[in-house]
Amino acid sequence: MSTKDYLEKDYYAVLGVPKSATADEIKKAYRKLARQYHPDANQGNTETEAKFKEVTEAYDVLSDTKRRKEYDEARTLFGSGLGGYPGAGGATRAGGFPFDLGDLFGGTGGGAGGQQSAGDRFGDIFGGLFNRGGGAAGRAGGTTRARRGQDIESEVTLTFTEAVEGATVSLRLTSSSACTACSGTGAKAGTTPRVCPTCEGTGAASRNLGNFAFSEPCRDCKGRGLLVDDPCPVCEGSGRGKSTRTIQARIPAGVGDGQRIRLKGKGAPGENGGPAGDLYVQIHVKPHAVFGRSGENLTITVPVTFTEAALGAEIKVPILKGMPVTLRIPEGTPNGRTFRVRGRGVPRKDGTKGDLLATVEVLVPQRLDDKARGALEDFRDATAGGDPRAELIQQARSE
Repeated sequence: MSTKDYLEKDYYAVLGVPKSATADEIKKAYRKLARQYHPDANQGNTETEAKFKEVTEAYDVLSDTKRRKEYDEARTLFGSGLGGYPGAGGATRAGGFPFDLGDLFGGTGGGAGGQQSAGDRFGDIFGGLFNRGGGAAGRAGGTTRARRGQDIESEVTLTFTEAVEGATVSLRLTSSSACTACSGTGAKAGTTPRVCPTCEGTGAASRNLGNFAFSEPCRDCKGRGLLVDDPCPVCEGSGRGKSTRTIQARIPAGVGDGQRIRLKGKGAPGENGGPAGDLYVQIHVKPHAVFGRSGENLTITVPVTFTEAALGAEIKVPILKGMPVTLRIPEGTPNGRTFRVRGRGVPRKDGTKGDLLATVEVLVPQRLDDKARGALEDFRDATAGGDPRAELIQQARSE
């Protein structure tokens, strides 16, 4: 998630909770909305799918104490301090100067020349404001600044069981890394970069926005602190190349089809000792031949005979993993009735599990021998009590 999201998205409003909400209140609100908008419960509905992703994103931030604190700090600073959260057209501070996202996000995006994306530049500003790693505070001796690695997008297809119980998967990732030809300097072999005279090697410059002064990447060296006169022909002076690696990633239990999860620090490596970026994995789940899913509950359709439904019975019901459980069907059970087997569903974050919802399907015999037919005819005669559809027909006529 970019820092821009911190300013433009009201995650509290998405979950329908106040800013003072406790962790339990946030979790409760998320679970309610997740059940409402889950793709399994809204097959083919792109609007609810988008809403589900929005709710999940909000919960990912607000359920993490550190990320929630950063989110609140960012919105407090740019909400109260500048008279409103900056949007596409900017906002005007009460003090009188216009605050435009162009001031913060302007400039060129990331490219081969070592240029920095708008999100990275804004992240650097926040690093300076809150004194966090990757900021551009003063550095002595012309030391090049640390830069956070890029975030990476990937996707993985899981079996139904893997999604429910969690799995460790191999992911092949392609990301930027230090150019092997120049060891990340960006300079041609036999030459060395020179310290940027504008920022004196700090990689940062100060911009005055009225009553505020922001530290941002130097425009001349694009935040690197160095200038390359004779660029490396392989990376064209950027100091960056492409690398491919395979990692083992742990997918948590309970993920759903279409969910996007964040694996912190599994993205591209940083520059000059900076932290690695994050890895965002899009989840695809294969359907199961027997089980379905409804939020944190598993579902199954269990066939029963007519006599089992009429007379009652104890039947065996399979679970996702392990030996079948025994379910008691009371006499007179109608077709389509659902029974709840507690604790046999999808794992939750608190360590508990959802339930297994077993729906009975009464089987009607397709073929009858003479003995079975005679028994059913005797049953019909013994239970004759009028037309069961008479009341239905009468109601239809009265409308």
